[in-house]
Amino acid sequence: MAQFARQTDATGSERRHPALSGETRERLGTALRAVYEGAVETQPIPDAQIDLLLRLRHKERDQRRSAA
Repeated sequence: MAQFARQTDATGSERRHPALSGETRERLGTALRAVYEGAVETQPIPDAQIDLLLRLRHKERDQRRSAA
């Protein structure tokens, strides 16, 4: 008999799906990491994300200065 895992989505609805074995999860994780490294990790960071990171860094710096 198959085991099922329960998952609640953003709307609060509960879904049931077959649970994955540890070996299956490990194989999927390895495959997904390989795809990510090949497709995403080699891409440059978009300018919009760099701007957001810089603004966050400036806010953090300003907060540290005002706390001191």
